[in-house]
Amino acid sequence: MDKIDLICIGCPLGCPVSVTMENGEVKEVTGNTCKRGDAYARKEVTDPTRIVTSTVRVKGGRLAMVSVKTASDIPKDRIFDCVKALQSVELAAPVRIGQVVLENAAGTGVQVVATKNVPAV
Repeated sequence: MDKIDLICIGCPLGCPVSVTMENGEVKEVTGNTCKRGDAYARKEVTDPTRIVTSTVRVKGGRLAMVSVKTASDIPKDRIFDCVKALQSVELAAPVRIGQVVLENAAGTGVQVVATKNVPAV
């Protein structure tokens, strides 16, 4: 049996959580103080995902860059592919919150959206 120790990010408590695995299957989760901790630990050891935040260039805007994020979480192993794809994106001002910046980020089926308004100059 394998034991994996994590710090839960499901709520602000940050509980130290231990996951016991056997043959790639979760057998036990201990240390969590809420149900979210159990769910987080199980997902983290079997299918880790993350929300990606970054910035992209804006042409003709009051700001040169705009903050962006994935609309939902993507597989952890696709983060660098997503960030690399965003390096070649340049938006024309104005940019609106929620505007789709990149469709199908790194082949995940998830959109990247703007998180800030950037008016034109």
